[in-house]
Order: sequence, then structure tokens, then C-alpha cells
Amino acid sequence: MGDVILTMKGIDKSFPGVHALDHVDFEVKRGEVHALMGENGAGKSTLMKVLTGIYTKDSGSITYEGKEVEFHNTREAQDAGIVIVHQELNMVGDLTVAQNIFIGREFKKGFMIDDKKMVEESKKLFDTLKIEIDPTAKMSDLTVGKQQMCEIAKAISHEAKVIIFDEPSAALTEKEIEDLFAIIRDLREQNLGIVYISHRMDEIKVITDRVTVMRDGTYVGTLITKDCTKEDIINMMVGRVIYEEPKTKSLVAPDAPVVLKVEHLNAGRMVQDVSFELRKGEILGFSGLMGAGRTETARALFGADPKTGGDIYINGEKVTINSPQDAVKHGIGYLSEDRKRFGIVVQKSIIENSTLACLDDYLSGPFINKKKEKEVTEKYIKELDTKTPGSDQLVVNLSGGNQQKVVIAKWLVKNCDILIFDEPTRGIDVGAKNEIYKLMNRLAAEGKSIIMISSEMTEILRMSDRIVVMCEGKKTGEIAIEEATQELIMDKATRDIK
Repeated sequence: MGDVILTMKGIDKSFPGVHALDHVDFEVKRGEVHALMGENGAGKSTLMKVLTGIYTKDSGSITYEGKEVEFHNTREAQDAGIVIVHQELNMVGDLTVAQNIFIGREFKKGFMIDDKKMVEESKKLFDTLKIEIDPTAKMSDLTVGKQQMCEIAKAISHEAKVIIFDEPSAALTEKEIEDLFAIIRDLREQNLGIVYISHRMDEIKVITDRVTVMRDGTYVGTLITKDCTKEDIINMMVGRVIYEEPKTKSLVAPDAPVVLKVEHLNAGRMVQDVSFELRKGEILGFSGLMGAGRTETARALFGADPKTGGDIYINGEKVTINSPQDAVKHGIGYLSEDRKRFGIVVQKSIIENSTLACLDDYLSGPFINKKKEKEVTEKYIKELDTKTPGSDQLVVNLSGGNQQKVVIAKWLVKNCDILIFDEPTRGIDVGAKNEIYKLMNRLAAEGKSIIMISSEMTEILRMSDRIVVMCEGKKTGEIAIEEATQELIMDKATRDIK
């Protein structure tokens, strides 16, 4: 690691009802990958938004390359060489790769845009990053991993000296994560300062040099990665020890009734002849590699995607589910892996989101009973320990973990007996994860039945009573939790892959 390129000292930032940053310190050196960690709502994103000019700090100082600076927008930060690679990619699907990389600063030939020059420059960027992407390809035709690489190329094109990676691996496959790490190591060799925001502990140990931890808007401390343990980091993040022991036996009674039976479900290439049962009070884990067909199975079951065959039985009775409305009517709730797209309306309040699935229950004639709405919302805010100044708060202002709690509240308000949790802790910190786990266990103990889709092996082993494994659209195995190991699950998850 080289000298310090960026120092943030005593950064303070408040919003109405929230003290988001309380005199936070942070620094980045040239040629280092510096992890920024903390629970959802700890202030990580707010700190980076202050750095890049999205928010104006209330007090404190930012020193960059030896000079005190304050950026008023992201363009000023980019021009200075500080760039964010966002978790939610800011690409225009209908434009080419080259057009996306140079959008807003296109090369010109007279009054015309010089597409040829943009393609040439894009190729040079990809050569630098040692990746193969066609600059003339349409952005929407690329995988999420390739789109992520384009976002990195775009950052490099700004002659970046500091790059901030915000949850870069959240939607990537294992191979794409390896490619990403190779690029990050190469950027480190080029003496760039890199900020790496992630909730994945295993990644932090592999790719970072130092770790700075934040909690509740404050700076907790900075550790050298190779000298600390995963438990050290977690303890700093949450102020308590969290144990992630795998479940050793099923908590479901052997004679528990079957509440859901799926027979020979088909829905295109990704759902082929899938059959399984779900018992009362059971957490049924669905495991498999990305693209195994787990989410597609859940969406076909919920009526979000059309199925081409198969039968569904609820409490022994055959039912027809052709739409989400049908599924909800039969007591099925679905927490999508993409909560912002399918789970919540971010520009609406917690109250409006909580009663979204059962608004009819809160009507008094043609009007919504606001008092009744508020009462039930505040009940679940308290029950789920949702961190918010009040029930009228817009969901967009909540952290990822608290947004997830709002989605869960929506289905609890509806009182669904069967809940599908699709990647329930994606993008959520270790403390909020633990709260979601406790909630799921409590719901199961109360008699709710849960299908949990997860790409995290530790999560599958910690939470499931039984595990269904899928590969390339087919069910390739079913494992009792007493017999489950990572090796056995992976064997079945790769069974059909040639």
C-alpha cells in the first residue's frame, strides 16, 4: 500500500428525524482495497454519497490528493477521479456497450457522434481490463456480470484514481466473482485506491487489505484484514457475537400435515417436471446454482409466470393458480428476490406498503380506514423491530434490511399460511440477517410453512428442515437436514451439468 490518497474526517450528516453520520472518519491509500462494512442503516452509502457530491455534509472535511475538496455533484467527483460502481447498474439497455460507456461525453466528428471512435476506445478499455466484450453489442443482451464489467470500464474511462464498489457481487455467479476479483487485483497493482462495500464476509477476507466498520452512523474502527477474524468484524458491526451454526435436525413433527403439494410442475425450459411437498411449520430450502430454475419454480407456483403443466394441491385440495391474485386468495405470499421491483413501492409510505396485499380489508365504504391501517402497520413495525422514525416514512428512505421487513409485514398483515422467501437476506447485513432468521423460525413455530430459496449454502444449512436441490430446471435431489452437507448439496446441484 502507498500513501493516503483520500481522507474523510469528522463527517456529520443529518436528515429529518435521522442522524445518519456522526463524526465519521475514513481513509483510503493508493494500491489498497479497503472494505467499508456495517449493518444496513449503519451509514456506509450515506458516507459515499457525501464523498461523491450526492449529499452535502453538515460538517467535517474531505482531503483528496493533499487538498481539501467538496464535490457538489457526481460529475465533479468523476472529473476529479472518484467514481462509484453501483450495485444497481446505471446502464441503458437499448444502447450499445460503447454508447453506455461514453454516454454524456460522446466523441464527436463535427456535429455528429463518432460511434467508431467510441467503439475503438471501448476496446482499449476492455483490453486494459483483460476482458472480452463486444462494444457494439446491445447492453440488454449481456449478462449481469458482463454489465458489471462495462460499469467498471466506464469508471476507468474517467481516469479514476479512487473506485467505490457498492455490493458488486450481489447478482454475480461464482465465475463472474472470480473475474471481478482478478480485475480488482489488477486495479490495485495500478495503484488505484479501492473502496469495497459488501456484506459477504468470505469475500472480505479474500479481496481486501483493510476493513473499516461503521455502526449506527458512527465510526467503530479499522482492522488489517489478514490480522483479524470474521468474528472480530461481526462483533464490531453488531456489538454482539452472532453464531451461525447449521441446523442438525428437523423441527417439523413427523406427522405434520402436508399443506402444499406440487406435482409435475412445468413452465418453459427452467421448470421441468418439478414435484415436492411442504408440511405445516416446515422451512423447505431450495438450493442450486444460479440459473437452476428455483425462482422460476416459485414464480410459476405463485402464478407470476404461466405454467404449461402440473397440479397444485393446498391442504389436500386441488387448486387453480393462474395469477398472483389466485395465489394470495389461496393463502400464498411471495417475497421476491428483487424486492424493489416486485416487493415494495419505494415512493410510498410503510403504511401504504404494509396493506398493499389486502387493501379491501381496510375500506370503510369507498374510503380507506387510515386509523386501522396505521394500527396494524405500527403493530408489525414493533414486532419486526423495523428501524424507522415513524410509520409514515417513505420506504425509499429505509435501509435494505428494513425494506425487507416491510415486505414481510405486507404478507403477515395478509396472514398468509404459505410464504415463499426468495433470497430473503440478499444485500442484507449480518445483524439484519440474524433478525430475519429468528423471524422465519418464529413463523414456522407458529405454524406458517416456508419455502426458502437461497444461494448461500450456510443459510440453507442453518435454516432448512429439508432441502430440495435443483439443476438446469430439474429437481435433482431431496435431502433431510440430518444428512445434508455442502458437498452433498453441490454434488446434486451440478448433477446434470455436462
